[in-house]
Amino acid sequence: MKASIKYVIERILFIFLTLFIILSATYMLLQLMPLETGAAKPEQLLSFWDYQVRCGYYYEVDPADAANGAHYDQLVSLTIGGTTTNFYYAKYSVWHCYIVWLSGIFTRWDWGVSTNLEPNRSALEIIMTRLPYSMRINLIASLISIPVGIGFGVLAALKKNTWVDTFISTLIMVFISVPSFVLISFLLIWLAYGTHWLPNVWPSDAQAAASPSLAIKAYVIPVASLCFGSIAGFARYTRAELTEVMSSEFLLLARTKGLTRGQSIVRHALRNSMVPIIPMVISEFISILSGSMILEQLYGIPGIGDMFVNALTMRDWPVVMADMGIYTTIGLAATLIIDLSYGIVDPRIRMGARK
Repeated sequence: MKASIKYVIERILFIFLTLFIILSATYMLLQLMPLETGAAKPEQLLSFWDYQVRCGYYYEVDPADAANGAHYDQLVSLTIGGTTTNFYYAKYSVWHCYIVWLSGIFTRWDWGVSTNLEPNRSALEIIMTRLPYSMRINLIASLISIPVGIGFGVLAALKKNTWVDTFISTLIMVFISVPSFVLISFLLIWLAYGTHWLPNVWPSDAQAAASPSLAIKAYVIPVASLCFGSIAGFARYTRAELTEVMSSEFLLLARTKGLTRGQSIVRHALRNSMVPIIPMVISEFISILSGSMILEQLYGIPGIGDMFVNALTMRDWPVVMADMGIYTTIGLAATLIIDLSYGIVDPRIRMGARK
């Protein structure tokens, strides 16, 4: 018991260390690139640069000093009432900005403000408003694909070398080979643009509130495009594991002791085959979450996947860093849950044991 607790604590500390290293390295690399803002209105620009100065990332250079050759990194020219005023800003060193950034996170939970996506809005606030869209779609896809995929895998293993097994295995190979963005493009052409049964774009919140049926239909294409690949993956692994267990010697021993085929499968084969499959359930959710970036772009879903791609394209580094924090934390936490799940599924596996 003490070894297990010690193991969990060590893994949690390792997760925090890994998260710190990944985000620190990413921040350093992004700081080497120029900062751009998409704020169009003068008051937005002034507000943005005031925030940068107030936080300690930049400092304002006197116009007279700039005219005399003083160093500055950013020139902002604003025309208000026919009068043009120049503002000069110089950036502190990368290490100084890094310390300020860390201080803002640990003391105020401040990840910065958006520079281009939604200028001057908190990066974390933008993510929190978009995260529910991605989470709902991925949770629905996981809840459908896990039981269906495992069910098809069990059926294929029980009907090994029959036409049922051949049919299921063929479908598995087809759907594993087809990328999700190809599948969603096909579903859009067929179900949206062709038959007009389903909407061809994600409805706005106002449209969804006005038409609940439209909101429900909007989930069909993205959930289906995520489900098919996951179902195929679960079915393939379940079939392989269950087939191997069913041909093992301990299952033959169970049959010789009087258990029927059904009893030996339920009591022994299924439980042993689930040991590598249950951790796969957790990792599959993470892979779906990352794979939905392209899907959200194609279907216009305002989730964090679509936001991450737009933030990269628009060079909105604060939003990129906040989004990286979300994805990295989920991924690292999933590795811990996967390790712990082995001991839950099979009590013979001792966490933290040396042998």
